[in-house]
Amino acid sequence: MRLPLLLAAGLLLAPAAQAANVSAGQAEAKEAARSSGNCTPAKLEVMRYAVGREGQTVFKVNCTEDKDAFVLVQCRSRICTLLR
Repeated sequence: MRLPLLLAAGLLLAPAAQAANVSAGQAEAKEAARSSGNCTPAKLEVMRYAVGREGQTVFKVNCTEDKDAFVLVQCRSRICTLLR
């Protein structure tokens, strides 16, 4: 009887854990845009979010220097690299 309850609790907590991972990566994504992309971050959007053992998030970081300027940052386990 305990196993179904544990599974149900895990399913309810999964979206909260995913949201926490995305929000935790935002600061690292902004720092990667600032240091590697010469971009002062303004707005940050999640372009792609993949869950799993090798989960990753791709952020679009808009820059304040130019209205149309942006960089793409990929974060895996809070390690972020500049894509473009």
